[in-house]
Amino acid sequence: MGTVKIPYYTTRKRHGKVLGYWQPSKTMRKAGFALISCGPDGPDAWRKAKEWSDRWQAYRVKLEAPEQRRWPPGSIGDAFDRYRATETWARKPVRTREDWDRGWARIEKVFGDCDPATVTLETLDEWYAALLEHIGVREAHRAMKIWRALWQVCGALKLCNPANDPSKGIRRVTPVGRTATWREGEIVRLVKGAWRHGYRGLAVVVAIAWDTGFSPVDARRLSKGHVSEEGFRIPRAKTGKPAIGTICNRTRGLMGAYLEDAPETLADAPLFRNRSGAAYSKDTLGDDFRAVRAVVFPGDDRKLMDARRSASTEALAGGATAEQVGSKMANSIATNRDLERTYFPVSNAVVKIVDGARLAGRRAIRGTKV
Repeated sequence: MGTVKIPYYTTRKRHGKVLGYWQPSKTMRKAGFALISCGPDGPDAWRKAKEWSDRWQAYRVKLEAPEQRRWPPGSIGDAFDRYRATETWARKPVRTREDWDRGWARIEKVFGDCDPATVTLETLDEWYAALLEHIGVREAHRAMKIWRALWQVCGALKLCNPANDPSKGIRRVTPVGRTATWREGEIVRLVKGAWRHGYRGLAVVVAIAWDTGFSPVDARRLSKGHVSEEGFRIPRAKTGKPAIGTICNRTRGLMGAYLEDAPETLADAPLFRNRSGAAYSKDTLGDDFRAVRAVVFPGDDRKLMDARRSASTEALAGGATAEQVGSKMANSIATNRDLERTYFPVSNAVVKIVDGARLAGRRAIRGTKV
């Protein structure tokens, strides 16, 4: 039986069988949690142990959750709290709200209780320089991006003049974009390696991400409700825009084989699970992908997200336009900024053009000497 990492899960040999138990610590027992017999070691026992682990985590988070900080009226923190109570905030995609929260975590410690009109260029410059030094270009870039958006919110709430943002005097250091890509044969090896080593849910996610060009978060969140004749129809997690993902017969067969042995799920529940039976999260998907990559391609540092870039690279090499690729992938990647804002609806016709271009581009890339 494979090894799983579930907090407080342990196994014992009894009467010739390996039985699983969820064994709480002394602190957890004082809180009312007891030893749970999960049955024979295997997926059912892992699911039961995971349920109890999740219950403990929910209890612990509630127990340790600090009281929400109250910011001074008219401060930047007060403005952000007011903004998060609006319908505009509620309509933002989850990924966008997470981006704001990550940026705010860097802002609140220094400027949360400040009147925005009192923040100077010198203070902001020192803060940004410290971020660059201690947390790196990418996180500093995100924090400054959120600062500039938050300044406009403060302006809309009449706490400052929107045109007087002191960060205008600071030139952001732009993080270097990723350029890594995968080849089709490499993806096939990853999928086979994942399947053979027991990461069957991951194998299907990788195959689907490659075929559709979906991001890892979109691929891992696929449910029965997203299945269509072409493959999948989804609203993208990052932008909320509709996207159509087509899959090849090989991937369709792989998914069928996986679902034959998978437990029945609700229409809106994620289809693909990790080895413990739990739906993939951002962290567990990354952990499993790195484990398989280390076996199939030792020393490689490419990520699953690079498959999405590979899809656009193939399509553009095969003659698809940037607007067509952007429509297929539900984002704007045209080089002209005016064209980025042009409405280009997703359609089956465009998807077929891009899929055909990917095949042509793949053949061209294969013929390129590296």
